Amino acid sequence: MLRLKGKEKQGEISQNAVVLKQKEMKFVKSLAPPLMAALVALSPIGNTPVSLGQTLDIQKGAKLFNRACIGCHDAGGNIIQPGATLFTKDLERNGADTEEEIYRITYFGKGRMPGFGENCTPRGQCTFGPRLQDEEIKLLAQFVKSQADQGWPTIEISQD
Repeated sequence: MLRLKGKEKQGEISQNAVVLKQKEMKFVKSLAPPLMAALVALSPIGNTPVSLGQTLDIQKGAKLFNRACIGCHDAGGNIIQPGATLFTKDLERNGADTEEEIYRITYFGKGRMPGFGENCTPRGQCTFGPRLQDEEIKLLAQFVKSQADQGWPTIEISQD
């Protein structure tokens, strides 16, 4: 009889292990859909630019940003005026949440930000450094808007 109890106990343990394993499998299977969704959402495949031209424009915009803007706006922030970052919430609050408005501000300046356009006036509002071509400012505006829309992800810049 003692032996039988041992076998019964072993059977109970085996049965509990099977039930536990089944619960673990259910849990793992329940995680599969959200994990796949996260992988797809975060995958570079899911966020690929529409064309090679768009990729090149993003790269050009990123290079221009690194040359002209990163000193004050690193990663979309603002070291001079914290409420004037390049994040969507601040752009919206400051009325600068469209490419056109970002272009205008980059060209003519606003508040403490100098203008970078070739024909920027008045002189005191404009950069004393090199001016940017209209097409460059357009690329910058597109780049800033796309980065803001994505929460300023890190972007690799290819070297030419």
